Amino acid sequence: MTLSPSAHVDTFTRDSLPPVDRWPTLEFTIPDVRYPERLNAASELLDRTIDRFGAERPAILLADGAHWTYGELRRRVDQFAQVLTEDLGLVPGNRVLLRMLNGPWTVVCWLGALKAGMVVVTTMVAWRAREVRPIAQRVRPGVAVVDHRGVVEAEAAFADLGAPPVVLIAGGEDDALARACDAKSGVFTAVDTAADDVALLGATSGTTGVPKITMHFHRDILANADTFARHVLHLTSDDVSASTAPLAFTFGLGGNVVFPLRTGGSMVLVERATPVELARLIERLGITVLYTAPTGYRSVIKEGLADELRRLRIAVAAGEHLTTSTFEAVEAASGLRLINGIGATEMLHVFISASGDDIRPGTTGRAVPGYRATILDDEGRELGAGEPGRLAVIGPTGCRYLDDERQSVYVHDGWNITGDTFVRDEDGYFTFQARNDSMIVTAGYNVGAPEVEEVVLGHPDVRECAVVGCMDPERGMIVVAFVVPRDGVDPSEALTTSILDHVKSRLAIYKCPRRVDYLDELPRNPSGKVQHFILRERAAAEADVAPSHNRGA
Repeated sequence: MTLSPSAHVDTFTRDSLPPVDRWPTLEFTIPDVRYPERLNAASELLDRTIDRFGAERPAILLADGAHWTYGELRRRVDQFAQVLTEDLGLVPGNRVLLRMLNGPWTVVCWLGALKAGMVVVTTMVAWRAREVRPIAQRVRPGVAVVDHRGVVEAEAAFADLGAPPVVLIAGGEDDALARACDAKSGVFTAVDTAADDVALLGATSGTTGVPKITMHFHRDILANADTFARHVLHLTSDDVSASTAPLAFTFGLGGNVVFPLRTGGSMVLVERATPVELARLIERLGITVLYTAPTGYRSVIKEGLADELRRLRIAVAAGEHLTTSTFEAVEAASGLRLINGIGATEMLHVFISASGDDIRPGTTGRAVPGYRATILDDEGRELGAGEPGRLAVIGPTGCRYLDDERQSVYVHDGWNITGDTFVRDEDGYFTFQARNDSMIVTAGYNVGAPEVEEVVLGHPDVRECAVVGCMDPERGMIVVAFVVPRDGVDPSEALTTSILDHVKSRLAIYKCPRRVDYLDELPRNPSGKVQHFILRERAAAEADVAPSHNRGA
């Protein structure tokens, strides 16, 4: 595979791509994903859409009734591109790290960086300094745009870097970002990037404490809109999309930004949107498409808002396994048939799904047009219908880790191996069986068990720790920590509180154990490895009978 001439002056990301022979197979089997050699994703999403639908069309809707038009969004995007290039001296290929909540200025910075030929690195405001630091060390950002409420954590994360980024503060009394943009004309010509120039670096939640950084091209950003959004969701310019996912997640970025901009629709942006909060905005803002975790739909129904869901045209459930019982409960209460789907940060968005009459409750769906999927055994051989094995997928997007030996784990013989066990039926429908690693998916968030274990072990009264996921009707799964206290320390409610406070001060709140159970010793096999499957069985058995002092936050 030969890459196109790059527009990047700073060649860091192209130099950090894995060797081409370790890439997954890339296929462009439908016309929608055959892009020209020169392509700037921001220009396609904004300039081309304005050419088609006009600048006065609403692009961003806010909870208070205010809105931004496409024209206003483009002016701000171009201003930010000017700030990056004229004031901060960045050049194409430099990295711009975003640490911002969902809001119009986050979209401005994301699009403006791409339009200026930069590479965007999205991070969550919920992440603590210890979570941001290894990402910043690896991607070497030149600028970090930081929400004013997260400056202290950001500065702590960047403190030990050899070349810390310039921090541009967004929001607050002295909004440096808005002030810098106000001084610019708002006229900027998009950099003539290659379709295969890196545009986005996304950190995976991973199963270890060492983050994997996925690398996505300009064409990749459009490909998920031109496959899943176009062929499964059938989005139109009349749709108004809303999502509970942070824009730092590729699921939230796609559903709430890329898909509506690609189709000329509108997005609803709320800083920390809960499913219930968005449900209450459906009628007022005319929301037609909602993206949230399956447990989110259950919470909306429990709040008596099923009638609000009836107003939706499309409801997408992803981020965790959609059970048949949840599907049926939502359909019975609201008439909505939830669109299931599986995606991955490595693939950027959803690649298996089904909608409308093609939905079969209990299954995830079929390969999205433009992708193909199969089931492999441990030796990489394709399995037949009804045989469970490793889910593997090929399409126009695929895994490329930034300078990481784990590339060979995710990609095998051209296939992207997702880390999930599925089974396929004779009609090509895929059904989820289990994760085949230590990932815990709780309320739509991915949590790597080893990362939580490492933090819990940092507590002075903890001798050993193992973390597992336990099924939960409200959150899909919860994080459970099994702790062996140090000698002389007895399990107690006070110890549990101390451990949880220790974790909360170092990790995002969604990674914090919901339950802490105490053991005299961890179960191990003859080679000394912790037998996590025993702990999972115990967590499931004790879920409803654990003593009160074992309960987490």
